[in-house]
Amino acid sequence: MKTIGLLGGMSWESSIEYERMINRAVRERLGGTASADLIVRSYNFAQIEELQANNDWDAAGKLLAKDAQLLQAGGAQLILLCTNTMHKVAPEIEASIDVPFLHLADATASAVVATKVSTVALLGTRYTMEQAFYADRLRAQGLEVLIPDEPDRTMIHDVIYTELVQGHVLAESKEAYLAAVVRLKERGAGGVIAGCTEIELLIGSGDFDIPFFPTTAIHAQAAVDFALGEY
Repeated sequence: MKTIGLLGGMSWESSIEYERMINRAVRERLGGTASADLIVRSYNFAQIEELQANNDWDAAGKLLAKDAQLLQAGGAQLILLCTNTMHKVAPEIEASIDVPFLHLADATASAVVATKVSTVALLGTRYTMEQAFYADRLRAQGLEVLIPDEPDRTMIHDVIYTELVQGHVLAESKEAYLAAVVRLKERGAGGVIAGCTEIELLIGSGDFDIPFFPTTAIHAQAAVDFALGEY
């Protein structure tokens, strides 16, 4: 089994989900008391949020790249960045390490393509929805990407930062998310990408009549495939 290095989901709410999913998948495949070989760098999310709010992506990229190097030095044979938004600085991370970096958007796009869905709705932080760094990785695999109109984008973003990263999962926010997806479906979306790891705390596949793509679960499964030599 290869050692996986995790650059923690930028809130611990999603970091825990990554560790839980990866460990459960290893146990299911290997049986007994087996669990994953992990090295984890978890962050004070307040520091990351401040860098995002100040548009200081250069500092964020340097921070994550340095920590990716530390994970590699500690024995990690694969690096995962356990957050969609911070994949904006994925090129800096990849350039800083010599071990594979499993890009979350690439793993997600592969999962979507495998279902034959061609047009997907992308939910996430404002950065993920409005900037090209994530959607372009999806488009590179032939997908059409729809993002919510306003005011849905603001609502989706605000729920993530004011509720989900603080562990608050509210019924009214779930209803608002589902209504936003209905509007995206009316525009032609054939599937829904939960493009923020915390979104999976709020909505799931049982909430939709079209395919739902939970990026945390997809990324975690791809990491286990790699660690066990199946990727």
